[in-house]
Amino acid sequence: MDIDTRLLRYFMAVAEEGHLTRAAERLFIAQPSLTKQIKILETQLGVDLFTRSRSGMQLTQAGTALQHETPRIVASWEEALRTLRSAAHRAASVLRVGFVASAANESTPRIIAEFARARPGWRVEMRQTEWTDPTAGLAAADVDAGLLRLPFPGQEELQVETLITEPRWVALSSSHPLAGKDVIDFTELFDEPFVATPEESGWWREYWLASDERQGHPVRIGTIAHNPDEWLTAIANGYGVSLTPEATARFYQRPDVTYRPVCGVSPSQVGVAWAPDRASSPALQDFIRSCIKICSPDGGENG
Repeated sequence: MDIDTRLLRYFMAVAEEGHLTRAAERLFIAQPSLTKQIKILETQLGVDLFTRSRSGMQLTQAGTALQHETPRIVASWEEALRTLRSAAHRAASVLRVGFVASAANESTPRIIAEFARARPGWRVEMRQTEWTDPTAGLAAADVDAGLLRLPFPGQEELQVETLITEPRWVALSSSHPLAGKDVIDFTELFDEPFVATPEESGWWREYWLASDERQGHPVRIGTIAHNPDEWLTAIANGYGVSLTPEATARFYQRPDVTYRPVCGVSPSQVGVAWAPDRASSPALQDFIRSCIKICSPDGGENG
């Protein structure tokens, strides 16, 4: 019998939430679709996993047994996938590095060049993801390392070395009344609509809305963007403003988008992140050392 691990993840969510609606919201899928997937799993296993009532979903005896075993099954499968993918890329002398937007800013090409000097014959394969995955593929074991904006959801399960600290600025339409100011106080943005990342990005979205630095003022969401192109277009069209790292002003220039420094909001950081079970990889260690060397205050000039 072949069971899709995706069905097991759905089962785990329903078992933990005890309610289809809450589980569906957590998984970002429609409730009828989740109900159908649970029924498929029950049919494949030949047992009822839940008893359904108005109060929610209660595990049956079989469901309780599966709940006990599922985390081990899923973890074992994920570990097997990581091992297989890592072996395939080691054989090809490729290090996969995920990133979401500008990676390590202008230091990225220098990091890659330093890695090439440390490990001749290897190359770095940069993989960009949308903002729905702030781990840039690390959580799914699709990459060996990530150059990521800190903090991000799931960071506590990974090893992280902070590389860069820079201020958060604001991006706004060039026709916006605040665009002519040299520096904008964050309090002046409290009532502005914001361009937000998708809900799938978790509390990373709240960080870039600075939800906990608004002195109790609620966030207004103007629109949602999944990637830098959507983000820039929304800002240029006046659908909202957005906090962004200072480096964005250099990487994503458009005549209809203006970037300004913001005071009264905490800075942003960039780090290199990797899974603990990959820490022994010599190639990965060379990459981490390259990141630290190039992003040090002297930029690697003294060694």
